[in-house]
Amino acid sequence: MLGFRRPASAAVLALSLGLGATAAVTGTTGEPAAASLPTAAVALGDSVVSGEGAGAYLPVVDINGTAQSFPGWSAPNSNAFFCHRSANASLFQADLPGIQARFNLACSGGQPYDIVNASAGRARGRAVSAQLDQLRAVARTHDIDLVLVGLGSNNSSFTFGDVASKCANRFIADAWTGWWEFWAYLNGPVEQAPCAAGDLATPAQLAAATAETTAAVRQLLATLAEIDADGQHRVVLQDYTNPLPLDFAAPFHEEDGRDDSRDKFRALGAERYAAGCPVHRASLAAGHLFSAGLGTLVQSVHSTMRSEFPNVDLVYLNVQRAFDGARLCETASSPSGALATPIRLQNGPTGVPVTSLSGYDKIAIQRLANTCVTYFQTCQESWHPNAAGHAVLGRCLAGAAVTPHRAVACVRSGDGTVTVG
Repeated sequence: MLGFRRPASAAVLALSLGLGATAAVTGTTGEPAAASLPTAAVALGDSVVSGEGAGAYLPVVDINGTAQSFPGWSAPNSNAFFCHRSANASLFQADLPGIQARFNLACSGGQPYDIVNASAGRARGRAVSAQLDQLRAVARTHDIDLVLVGLGSNNSSFTFGDVASKCANRFIADAWTGWWEFWAYLNGPVEQAPCAAGDLATPAQLAAATAETTAAVRQLLATLAEIDADGQHRVVLQDYTNPLPLDFAAPFHEEDGRDDSRDKFRALGAERYAAGCPVHRASLAAGHLFSAGLGTLVQSVHSTMRSEFPNVDLVYLNVQRAFDGARLCETASSPSGALATPIRLQNGPTGVPVTSLSGYDKIAIQRLANTCVTYFQTCQESWHPNAAGHAVLGRCLAGAAVTPHRAVACVRSGDGTVTVG
């Protein structure tokens, strides 16, 4: 169990919230004695911990040392700001007694590659330094006591964004066009069949992703051993929760007497889009197999690292049931009350989300889809934990930070109670 120190003052916590990684980058290069350093919690990895979907995004220091604020909707998606480090991220919402500063170094879309290398060095990467380089900067001014890692859903084999857009596009194409019609957007034709498990990630791809993630976490643990002031820290490996339920609430099964196994079902397509879940019912099982596969990935990394680093305080945090009862389209009121963001497109890089597709024809739908392709930042918040979802994940993290166990599950019950054990 971690021996967290006396809680920080409100002023110190507010400073860490406002500056984020900037505070780490501007630290001194000296190595003060461990007892003189303020304690810190750090988040590394991808969108599940960066705060994608939670709003209140902070400036992000780019690879050149310049803090990037919102650059406009038509800016390149590689801009560091689109790491979407949120002041509402779970790291900042968790009750962590004794932690005096918090640094969010994660980046939406982050891959294992980005832990050791500058993200800009790979295709579709963002202009930020390697996350381990950012971590070293934090360690020069703070004693790192807690590290939250969310890693694996994006890798060289597949990414969460591509998986999500594949299933959503298939549903929208099926809803608005006949089987004989050609449906295309900038990346080419879109199938109209529901997603199967193999469409999202094959066993070989998951194995490759596991190997990549294991290598990155190995580098992280080795680096922490070198840079942590007192050598005492807990590392929490968090997996992923699915934004969609195992089945939709009854009102989303059909509309105008048409379900999603029929040819063309525009009213149903518009209804599900408005509720935040434009996807075939038959795709839901495949989606849950995918998220379970990511859980197995993270659990495998945890097991391997425990074997290789037996003295490291390493905890596996399973959050796959953290959103039970509050997933998109799990209740008739969706997206109200859901803990995840609905899929939302824009009609060009306007900053104004399209909340209803009623009345749109297939050409207009194609234009909306192409906006997401050309300006991915206009739709990248889709199907991520919202601020309320990150509050739940913060409670999961708080439990994982003090548990005496090596692996815990965070579960939300029907009345909204969240337990970690």
